[in-house]
Order: sequence, then C-alpha cells, then structure tokens
Amino acid sequence: MMIKIVKSLYIFLGFFFFGLGLLGIILPLLPTTPFLLLASFFFVKGSEKFEIWFKGTDVYKNHLEGFVKNKAMTLKQKLTILIFADCMIAIPFFLVDSILIRVILLIIVGYKYYYFIWKIKTVT
Repeated sequence: MMIKIVKSLYIFLGFFFFGLGLLGIILPLLPTTPFLLLASFFFVKGSEKFEIWFKGTDVYKNHLEGFVKNKAMTLKQKLTILIFADCMIAIPFFLVDSILIRVILLIIVGYKYYYFIWKIKTVT
C-alpha cells in the first residue's frame, strides 16, 4: 500500500515538473532543462511505463537526450540554469545574517560553476 502511494507521488511529481519544463520552453524566466531532469528522475522512480513514455516525447528528445547521453549542454542551457540557480541562491544569501551559511552558499556557487564549466561539455 505504502509503495503504491510513493510511486503515485513520484508520478505526480514527474508530471508537475514536466509541466514546469513545458512552461520553461515558452517563458524565458523558467529554466527548462532542470525541470525536465527532475521529471525524468521522478518518472524513473515512479513507473517504467511513464519513463518510456517520457523518453519518447519530443520534449525529452529536444531538451534532454543530448545531456543524458553525452553529458553535454548548449551554452544557452548552461547559462539559463546557472543564472536561475544564482538568483535562487542569492535570496538566502542576502536574507541570512550567518557568515557560515553565506560561505557555504558561496562554496556551492563555486562548485556549480566548476561542474558546469569543466564536467559538462558545451555543444552548439
């Protein structure tokens, strides 16, 4: 019973993030790739049927397949994710008075840039 509830939650979250990813295609403020990566993760955890369906969609093929197969992204995808993540990290950075938390957030930002620059190939 509990496993069925958890799998249903994963499927729901898969569709939720898939919807946000679709909005990200239309709205330049929302990053498409991270939401689709989350959707893929939740579909894999939730149901093999939905995983197969998701991987067969044009959205997956156009926005994620290259990253999943080749660990590569376009420069635009990288910049969109980095800028969006920086904005999200800036909120607690400026709202929190703790020096320790600010240092941790700066380390996260530094590692994020290191990973995107050196570990993920840039393709055209």
